[in-house]
Amino acid sequence: MAVNASAVKELREKTGAGMLDCKKALEESNGDLTRAAEILREKGLAAAANKAGRVATEGVVESYIHAGGRIGVLVEINCETDFVAKTDQFREFARDIAMQIAAASPKFVGREEVSQEELDKEREILTAQALNEGKPEKIVEKMVEGRLSKYYEEFCLLEQNFIKDPDKTISTLLKEKISTIGENISIRRFVRYELGEGLEKKEDNFVAEVMSQAKL
Repeated sequence: MAVNASAVKELREKTGAGMLDCKKALEESNGDLTRAAEILREKGLAAAANKAGRVATEGVVESYIHAGGRIGVLVEINCETDFVAKTDQFREFARDIAMQIAAASPKFVGREEVSQEELDKEREILTAQALNEGKPEKIVEKMVEGRLSKYYEEFCLLEQNFIKDPDKTISTLLKEKISTIGENISIRRFVRYELGEGLEKKEDNFVAEVMSQAKL
């Protein structure tokens, strides 16, 4: 079907994809903008998977200091070339990841970093919880595995929901950036400091605070 220029422009503004890719996606979706965006995303994630094995040794060490100096984050994010490392899009991504770490307080980049000792300890706690709840032993193991998935979602950066768009995970955001930028990108490591960490203090909603600071 023929695709009008205004639809291509709208899809491009919505997704950040190239003009030709937007035109092809609209043709494939018979002009349905929502479906066209899904097609672009599907193709983009597939392209990102093909780039995942490429060496990425350039990049940035991004910092984020929460208002008042209460939380500080350093994160190393790698890409393939110095040229990409200097682009606004890459820098914005690095900034978003640093803010994510400040707000959501992950312990690990991905689940492969969780030690066996940590997993065994968590399994032991979750098993005891399930048994104390009176759950039958035959279903406790399945319950524990399900709760471990929640543990990964809470403490592994790549599996957390993006604070700016909770409908996508950091892993999905990363794949989208790889597709858009055209280079392999990896979040290598991070460190997060919180003032008075380990000392007794009142509970704060850091997600809300970081997001409000980002809008200033």
